[in-house]
Amino acid sequence: QIMLLTDPEVESSLLISSDEGATYQKYRLNFYIHSLLFHPKQEDWILAYSQDQKLFSSVEFGRRWLLLHEGVTPNRFYWSMMGNGRDPDLVHLEARTVDGHAQYITCKMQNCSEATRSKPFPGYIDHNSLIVQGDYVFVQLTSGGRPHYYVSYRRSPFAQMKLPKYSLPKDMHVISTDENQVFAAVQEWNQNDTYNLYISDTRGVYFTLALENVKSSQGLEGNVMIDLYEVAGIKGMFLANKKIDNQVKTFITYNKGRDWSLLQAPHTDLRGNPIHCLLPYCSLHLHLKVSDNPYTSGNIASRDTAPSIIVASGNVGTELSDSDISMFVTSDAGNTWRQIFEEEHSVLYLDQGGVLVAMKHTSLPIRHLWLSFDEGRSWSKYSFTSLPLFVDGVLGEPGEETLIMTVFGHFSHRSEWQLVKVDYKSIFDRRCAEEDYRPWQLHSQGEACIMGAKRIYRKRKSEKKCMQGKYAGAMTSEPCVCTEADFDCDYGYERHSNGQCLPAFWYNPSSLSKDCSLGQSYLNSTGYRKVVSNNCTDGVRERYTAKPQQCPGKAPQGLRILTAEGRLTAQQGHNVTFLLQLEEGDLQRSLIQVDFGDGIAVSYANLSSTEDGIKHIYQNVGIFRVTVLVENSLGSDSAVLYLHVTCMYVH
Repeated sequence: QIMLLTDPEVESSLLISSDEGATYQKYRLNFYIHSLLFHPKQEDWILAYSQDQKLFSSVEFGRRWLLLHEGVTPNRFYWSMMGNGRDPDLVHLEARTVDGHAQYITCKMQNCSEATRSKPFPGYIDHNSLIVQGDYVFVQLTSGGRPHYYVSYRRSPFAQMKLPKYSLPKDMHVISTDENQVFAAVQEWNQNDTYNLYISDTRGVYFTLALENVKSSQGLEGNVMIDLYEVAGIKGMFLANKKIDNQVKTFITYNKGRDWSLLQAPHTDLRGNPIHCLLPYCSLHLHLKVSDNPYTSGNIASRDTAPSIIVASGNVGTELSDSDISMFVTSDAGNTWRQIFEEEHSVLYLDQGGVLVAMKHTSLPIRHLWLSFDEGRSWSKYSFTSLPLFVDGVLGEPGEETLIMTVFGHFSHRSEWQLVKVDYKSIFDRRCAEEDYRPWQLHSQGEACIMGAKRIYRKRKSEKKCMQGKYAGAMTSEPCVCTEADFDCDYGYERHSNGQCLPAFWYNPSSLSKDCSLGQSYLNSTGYRKVVSNNCTDGVRERYTAKPQQCPGKAPQGLRILTAEGRLTAQQGHNVTFLLQLEEGDLQRSLIQVDFGDGIAVSYANLSSTEDGIKHIYQNVGIFRVTVLVENSLGSDSAVLYLHVTCMYVH
């Protein structure tokens, strides 16, 4: 199916084709479309946002529309994508109330009436703060001049996100929610052009510091861009640009931010001359901007289907520079790098990275491009047009087996757009067979256990010129024995110079046991937590994993006595039910003595259930002083209530 939108200045209509564009049918709209959001799984389900801030839904690929809600915040509406596929037709949105407040609302795409809506977050939220990503929902609420951030994991009730106590955030961006963990960039009160990276536990509540002072910049639309790049195809691998004493340097991690290291510069330049560059004084630095425009490549590129290859622009030296930019490639996932061009190029991946295509970034017209069949080691020049072309963009065809690219541009400043289709199929005379591949082990400077597993991928041998077709993926993965390197410091703990995780100055480890009562258990942290989605087994796992512990007993405190009806009057000869409440301590494991004030007293040991209350019948009228004493081996507490008992009048 194909959908075309008409120019809103002429009319508001959709043109829809069900036969790949052979014929179109026109559907008039009674609103002007500002943006469309297609459902990730159901191709006929669409949300449309109008220019007057209304949200419409369609289950018929735009042939009919239903008004869902008015006053919706721009770009703050989402499809529900739960990992378990529950409620695929649920829509999340942030809407403005009549008096100008913002609220988080969920409703079904076919019915969003007042009765069927739900408001998962009690009360109002800050404008423009709703984010729904994977299994997580985030909102922000400013009180007392400070923003507070709340998270809901798998639609559970919202909890306040906990950063270290000393952190005073003024801005936060959710960077990734992959693999049941939140990666967030937080700007502290004293930061202007940098953010700190924090990583959470599975629920997204407790955050620990992963990297300080990551460079940030303003995008064209005022949006914040953070210099962090998630490498495609290898879980847990990120590149980040960190500011140290006004110099920006590029760091790499293979274990989701537990350890970071500088990039080793190439040993030689393009001409084979040696590069003298010693770590840590000199290293390779990369630009990590990803392009907003789908037709031009950004400064860095990697693909799920070519897990070890990263192409990026950057420079060798003490810091990242905006001048003197060259192109670099790695084909062993960032361990070693090679320089491939002295000027900026756009690089496209074709045939699972089996072919790399490079085209120069220039305002002048060009007629050549460069091809590499050996992961960027050698490049050959091809001409793709007889007339030089001003290139506006390049597009690789989608799909697994893409060997076609489209270059579009114009021959002169006055000419129409030209599309040049380049098909590389003729270069290959056969498909790859098993013997054309070799195993390649992922490693980090020789360390093969990454994220708790040894992973071996298959790569095409560099001298073979065959077409790969479908992606084979990693060949094998086997778990490693857990070592200290597989564990991060837990919330409230910091790594000291000897490598141990010890409680931070602001954290009291016994605070966890304060919130629980006798007979229950809590998780007593060892100071370590396993890196989420790390697959290691045995080894030190047992020693570093938090242990469930019995909650300590406490002296009774904050005892209250009240009647079940909440009244201080009762009738003679009728049952009165007294309820006991205790703020601290445990009623079920205490001695309870009750004096009803009419000469009768009872005592209970190990009272099994106080929920039903303690019942008593008064035979006489009057005002009675009811006293309760609760005690255990650690202390006692008492409470008093005056009850007025009246008689029934018989007419």
